[in-house]
This record gives sequence, C-alpha cells and structure tokens, in this order.
Amino acid sequence: MADYQAILDEEFEVLESIFPDELEKLGDRKVQILVEPEEASGSQLSLHLIVSYPSTYPDVIPDLSFESIDEETGELSEEEEEKLLESLRQVAEESIGMAMTFTIASAAREALAEVLKDRQRREKEEDDRRAAEYEEMEARKTRGTPVTTASFEAWRRKFLEELRQKRDKEESDRLKALPPKEREDFKRRKERPSGKQLFQSSQALATSDEALYEEGAQEVDMSKYTREEREKERRLEEEEAERARRGLVDGDDDSD
Repeated sequence: MADYQAILDEEFEVLESIFPDELEKLGDRKVQILVEPEEASGSQLSLHLIVSYPSTYPDVIPDLSFESIDEETGELSEEEEEKLLESLRQVAEESIGMAMTFTIASAAREALAEVLKDRQRREKEEDDRRAAEYEEMEARKTRGTPVTTASFEAWRRKFLEELRQKRDKEESDRLKALPPKEREDFKRRKERPSGKQLFQSSQALATSDEALYEEGAQEVDMSKYTREEREKERRLEEEEAERARRGLVDGDDDSD
C-alpha cells in the first residue's frame, strides 16, 4: 500500500526549494503558494493559490481555490475564478499519479497572464465603443438627418399643406376686408369652373358623346379658352341680350 503522506512530504521538500518565498504550509496536507502573472503587465494581479491534498493524493487531484491578498494586488471576478480553476483541474487530471503541485502553480501563472490580457482587451473594446459613439454623436450634429425618399415625401406633404393653409388664411383675410358687394362677386367668380375643369369636362363629354358629333364638326380647344376670354364672351352675350331687349321695347313704343 502506498504511503501517500511520505510521497506528499517528499513533494513539499521539492516545492520549498522551488518556492522559498512564495510557499507557506497551512497544515500537514495544505499549502498556499503566491502566484503572479507569468508576463509583466501594467495591471497588478497577485493571488494565493490554496492547495488541499486528499488522503490518496496523487492518485486523485487536490482541491484548489484562490484567495485575494489585498485590494492593491487585485482580485478575480467569480466568472474569472471559476474559469481559472476549471483550467487548472484539467491540468491536474493529466498528471494523476505524479507530483503535480509545481505543474498546477506554473499553469496558474500562465492563466493569470491570460486573465490580464482579456481584461485589457475588453477595456480597449469598451474605450473604442465609447469613442465611436462620441464620434457618431458629433458627426450627427454637423450632417443632420439623412434624407430618404420616404422622409422627403413626408416633408413635401407637410410643406404643401402648410402652404395651402397659409394661402387660405390670406385669402380669407382679404375677403373679410372687401365691401359686401365685392365679397359676393368674389365668391361667385371663385365658384365658377376653372379652365382646367372645363377642359376636363369637355374631354369627358367628347369621349362619352362621340357619336353625337356631326361629320366635319370642329372640337373646341378648351385649353386655349382662358378666363379672360370667357369673361369677354359673357359680356358680349349680356350686351346682345340688352340690345335685343331694348329693340323689343323700342318696337313696342313704335307700335303705340
């Protein structure tokens, strides 16, 4: 039967020669070893690796944990510690049956260096993200909001509606300032169909009543029939009606 305590005592002698200042025995089957990152870094991270040996060590792996020394030397987050311990347990599994404390301590130094590199990488990514956000915020101040087809169409509809409301208000204000008779004349003129409406009406009639046109009849180009021309024709019609009325009246006087 193997003398596990004798095997462990022999390993302790070797460890004390390798780690004269870093190793401290906490009992017959327990030690703590000061471990620091393998590579020098601007960030400090020094910890105690606590190794507790089961009675059948080295046929089974030891229990491992970390303890912080003080705030100045840094500490691990729970996630970092669990990740580190898991990697050290895997190293220990590969060394079952042999003295493994030195191997575990060396792996811990390498792992601490990786923790610091990972911290620096995350800090750089966070700094880059904040810098990018700041640059984007500053750029937004100078370039404004990008114009898209949808945003332009929305602006156009809003602008035309505001322009229509402004014109309606100006027209309403002008109308209120007119004398009653002129106001009524203005309303009647406004209610008359526009040249465009007459043109569209003419086109619709021409399409629906095409069979009623006589052969050789000429269509009236309503697009050239301006408002002034319509007013002129209306006045001529009124004058002709007035002359006819006067003629009838004069005829009646002669017959008397």
